[in-house]
Amino acid sequence: MAVAAAAMIGFPQAYLEGKEVKETSSLVTELCRHFYTQGWVSGTGGSITMKVHDASIPKPEQLIVMSPSGVQKERMQPEDMYILSANGSIISTPSPKPYPNKPPKCTDCAPLFMKAYEMRNAGAVIHSHGMESCLVTMLNPQAKEFRITHMEMIKGIQGHGYYDELVVPIIENTAYENELTDSLTKAIEAYPKATAVLVRNHGVYIWGDSWIHAKTQAECYHYLFDAAIKLHQLGLDAATPDHGPIQRTMHSHNQISTKLSVKSGVKDSQNETEWPRRCIVLDIEGTTTPITFVTDVLFPYARENVGKHLNLTYDTAETQEDIKLLRAQVEEDLRQGVTGAVPIPHADEGKEKVIAAVVSNVEAMIRADRKITALKELQGHIWRTGFECNELKSVVFEDVADALEKWHSSGIKVYIYSSGSRLAQKLLFGNTDYGDLRKYLSGFFDTTIGNKKESKSYKEITETLGMDDPSEILFVTDVYQEATAAKAAGLEAIISIRPGNAPLPENHGFKTVTSFSQI
Repeated sequence: MAVAAAAMIGFPQAYLEGKEVKETSSLVTELCRHFYTQGWVSGTGGSITMKVHDASIPKPEQLIVMSPSGVQKERMQPEDMYILSANGSIISTPSPKPYPNKPPKCTDCAPLFMKAYEMRNAGAVIHSHGMESCLVTMLNPQAKEFRITHMEMIKGIQGHGYYDELVVPIIENTAYENELTDSLTKAIEAYPKATAVLVRNHGVYIWGDSWIHAKTQAECYHYLFDAAIKLHQLGLDAATPDHGPIQRTMHSHNQISTKLSVKSGVKDSQNETEWPRRCIVLDIEGTTTPITFVTDVLFPYARENVGKHLNLTYDTAETQEDIKLLRAQVEEDLRQGVTGAVPIPHADEGKEKVIAAVVSNVEAMIRADRKITALKELQGHIWRTGFECNELKSVVFEDVADALEKWHSSGIKVYIYSSGSRLAQKLLFGNTDYGDLRKYLSGFFDTTIGNKKESKSYKEITETLGMDDPSEILFVTDVYQEATAAKAAGLEAIISIRPGNAPLPENHGFKTVTSFSQI
């Protein structure tokens, strides 16, 4: 049966018994023994899979080795492995072993592993049941993300540095492993930069370009999970730059009375708006930063440099992912008849044609000021080059830096929610005339969490922050429709009045401020 299956996919039986497959199978068993000592695959739980590296075969077409299910992972032998085709079909099954061994069965994680291969072009995937990966999801039972920042080991995670915030999506557990496939798929789609997905009360899936990359990241993730747990035990917050004390809501009579007394929103004697807040979420354009900086500096820079950027970085995984996202968006635009959309050819038609089509679409998207993830991701990467080359310097209003420092010192967590990508947000606040302001920020949200004019996006933010009462979150924006959506989700909302902002409707009903010093 294995011979027939192998022949059907173009691999002779000799290849299945050859050096590359044997070495990969041996490596899986070796790593499982190591992971067993770490507590990641004990009790037959957890698993690992990797592609059979062969330079003569394109990565998407390479064979896959997977460990069996329900076996003592530290006692596995190379001959116990399953061999799968690139599309997940089993082409080689291990022989049964005598009692008390169970009949062979491929890992229940197989459909989840395949999603990492298909959606992220992974070279290896690790599923760990490590205690820290389980406990870290219990620190906040409502949170849909794990967040940590300013930790050295974050540098071991693809695309992250010391100052970055690491965000790992959390999905809910199910009775059977394969039932997690849909929620894992949605998490991978929603977090295009993630290389891991946590499963609450269960464990974690981690992938990388190769087995070395996956193993390195797995070690860093487990370290960070453990650090977050220990910080939590000390009453410290892993998600804030200084890892200060966790801010807890006091439910005393005095606070309840204070909350009721300030609900009207204005403290007339000082012309300050006061809220019983625990978190502040800020928009960028027209709120922290002049609209003209975005429209007259950032957008033109991206438009003028998109072709140059694509030519220089075309073969990188990051740019290929950007093109993939844009191609999918353009295909949808063409179906909807969006003006300016032109088909983006596939890579086999040539680099020049692909780049020309991407440039044309990006220029049209920028002209239309579209708030779409595919555009914002590419813009962020172009702006990163501009900031690194000192061709760009971000601008914030003069009251912003002092307010951020004051709120941070008061124990109030401040987050950013912008249509720009998280990378672009970090670049903006990390390169201002007032220095690096990221040390005052606890996290960043972009449109991967939802459209800013839809109330469900703010409900997602509330759940992500682990807030029971959404009114303890203050959202500041210059856009009336965003304030309305936030209010519908239960958040308090203030509208920012800054030079160049669009006029507001009459009788809009929101409190307004012209400076953060009024908050």
